[in-house]
Amino acid sequence: MAEAPHMDPDEFRRHGHAMVDWIADYWSTVAQRPITSQDPPGAVAARLPLAAPERGEEFPAILADLDKVVVPGLTHWQHPNFYGYFPANISGPSVLADLLSSGLGVQGMLWATSPACTEVETVMMDWLAGLLDLPERFRSTGTGGGVIQDSASSATLVATLAALHRASGGQWRASGVQRRYRAYTSTQGHSSIEKAARIAGLGADGVRPVEVDPEAFGMRPDALRAAIEADLAAGDVPAIVVATIGTTSTTAIDPLPEIGAICAEYGIWLHVDAAYAGAAAVCPELRWTHAGLEYADSYCFDPHKWLLTGFDCDAFWVADRAGLVEALTVMPEYLRNAATGSGAVIDYRDWQVSLGRRFRALKLWFVLRWYGAEGLRAHIRSGVALADRLAGLVRADDRFELVAPHPFSLVCFRLRAGDEQSTELLERVNATGRAYLTHTRVDGRYTLRMAIGAPQTTEAHVRRTWELISDTATVLVGPEGRHS
Repeated sequence: MAEAPHMDPDEFRRHGHAMVDWIADYWSTVAQRPITSQDPPGAVAARLPLAAPERGEEFPAILADLDKVVVPGLTHWQHPNFYGYFPANISGPSVLADLLSSGLGVQGMLWATSPACTEVETVMMDWLAGLLDLPERFRSTGTGGGVIQDSASSATLVATLAALHRASGGQWRASGVQRRYRAYTSTQGHSSIEKAARIAGLGADGVRPVEVDPEAFGMRPDALRAAIEADLAAGDVPAIVVATIGTTSTTAIDPLPEIGAICAEYGIWLHVDAAYAGAAAVCPELRWTHAGLEYADSYCFDPHKWLLTGFDCDAFWVADRAGLVEALTVMPEYLRNAATGSGAVIDYRDWQVSLGRRFRALKLWFVLRWYGAEGLRAHIRSGVALADRLAGLVRADDRFELVAPHPFSLVCFRLRAGDEQSTELLERVNATGRAYLTHTRVDGRYTLRMAIGAPQTTEAHVRRTWELISDTATVLVGPEGRHS
């Protein structure tokens, strides 16, 4: 029987250097590439063989096929003119840490399975809590603590499960959903909130959408109170409120002080989703967006969006780690060990849905040490400043209107001429391959979203993108806004 052709350390060293060179070359040239793929559906699959090779192939051949098979089908998220969705930042330190994590190949499900994996993560979450100036109740030195989830969607699910456990007085864990429990979020809340409710057994109808302020688009506290009281009158159990700092459509900020006071009054779990905008709190001048966070039972943000850390890395904190562990822990015999039994260690398997977990804290450790607080603040401030300049350009052109406040680095705008023209504007701009924006609807009207935050994006990139948008608008509606 033939032996498996394992890559030995010398081969790994040689091919690893080639792979790092490839990535560095990609970063150096990404700005010269069309942002979106020109391939039709199925083109990438058609370039792949129908079956796996019988014999192993040489690494140079595999590497060469990246350019032939993969790159033509990519959307280049690290392009300086990629402004869609939210930033999905990467950086050199983060990529190198991911390589190290993969090379170590440790399993961090228990403290005992790799103590460093657990303890570095605990300290990194405390470092982050300090950088964002989060309430003391979220630190591991108190009753709470932090853990890395794969995404804010998973953080919302875990928070929902812990909230159900608490709202049921502990009965949910053994008996499941026995009553009608309710989750509340604004009409601008993320789709993951509904998904979490469905997975948790509440159903989509278990989510109560709460009306928002018509100008700032934050949740209305009076509407939240009315929804809670109506459910209580019907015999339902309010379990969790999900408030948002930086909604997906417009980066609206829910009024946490008022919402938190309502949750405290009724004994409802408050989860705060700051997936995109939480990173802004590294800057003291932007921490006003987190006022009222002391009411929260849990909070999360994604370093993999705006804090130069590669996907996946969601930072999730709870004020009461004992309640979270009680809700999620399962202890089969094969996981029992002396360290866990002593109660002196953290087993992060009890803080998430899955059992297994990677050494993701290495990414945070490398990024925080390479950039330091000053470097991270400079990155955030650059995005906010560029968004301010873009908003000024929009305001100066009477053909356009700003749609919402822009406290962070997302600017939402549209053509006054209407939805049809705004839709065509976005399609034409994206079709050039020189810039990429996405859209949403605000008050039912089609709205363009331009999210700034890629590490390579400069004022020149933003200015040229606006020139492209303006020139395209001239073709569509003329220099003064008349449809042509």
